[in-house]
Amino acid sequence: MKRLVSGIKPTGNIHLGNYLGAIKNWVELQKEYECFFFIADLHALTIEIDPRDLKQQTHELIIDLLALGINPKKTTFFRQSDIIGHAELGWIFNCLMPVAELSRMTQFKDESQKNINNINAGLLTYPSLQAADILIYKGDVVPVGKDQLQHLELTRIAARKFNNRYKRYFPEIKPILSPAQRLMSLNNSKKKMSKSLGPASYIAIRDDEETVTHKIKKAVTDEAGVKNLLELYSYFGKKSKHQKMEKAHAAGKLMNSELKEELTLEILKFLKPIQIKIANYETQPLKIDKIIKNGAKKAQKIADKNLAEIKKIIGF
Repeated sequence: MKRLVSGIKPTGNIHLGNYLGAIKNWVELQKEYECFFFIADLHALTIEIDPRDLKQQTHELIIDLLALGINPKKTTFFRQSDIIGHAELGWIFNCLMPVAELSRMTQFKDESQKNINNINAGLLTYPSLQAADILIYKGDVVPVGKDQLQHLELTRIAARKFNNRYKRYFPEIKPILSPAQRLMSLNNSKKKMSKSLGPASYIAIRDDEETVTHKIKKAVTDEAGVKNLLELYSYFGKKSKHQKMEKAHAAGKLMNSELKEELTLEILKFLKPIQIKIANYETQPLKIDKIIKNGAKKAQKIADKNLAEIKKIIGF
């Protein structure tokens, strides 16, 4: 089986945009690939985050991913910071990557504008560590959205630069594009659903019934906003009902209140069993700890083997 590698930062609750854009796809890909899924807590340090929040959010993210269908019996599931080698290989790639390549990255520009008082070196070298996350396991494929292709290309560049300077070692990474379209914010139809826009912009998988109902009720209903709500319904609602509402919208007869009511019902129906699983996992901290430690042991064994080969190649 080909090896697939991907990670997610513990910087807030998982929302429906995260689920449809990445995690739903991860769950399906477990059937086809040898999967390595990790909590990218080293990447989380590029923003100012309280240590207590980082620890709590990491714990909750592990539980959320398990509740959504990540199966530790089928995948290698671990914390990035538990694996000695990610940061070390990231440094090796730092010494191969031109600063010009790193500074032109859209994410670096965007994050620098958002955090003008915290433009740290980690933001610049983020893609080198990201390349190391994938290549330390000699990954073959990475699931990405279209907006992440630039970062994946930098991983391919890092692999080529290493292979050209030393010897061919890393495989050519290929993307697996997520089938889900980009969901827009509930309160701003011109921007992507994102935690950075505040809780009103997204529905988190831990949101209770009252919160979900309130957020959808307050969602914007300009033309783009209605299309976004219809798209959300297409993922969670009945196909026949969605087609009916699409036709009504095209004819100018769709009642926004009806759309919001139907969408609320379907999302709550989707969230209920997941939240029951989350509550169950929350009562089993020892089980969660065992799952993540076992995943780290599996990942470390492979990382150690590959890093030893890499070090020998570069002359250490």
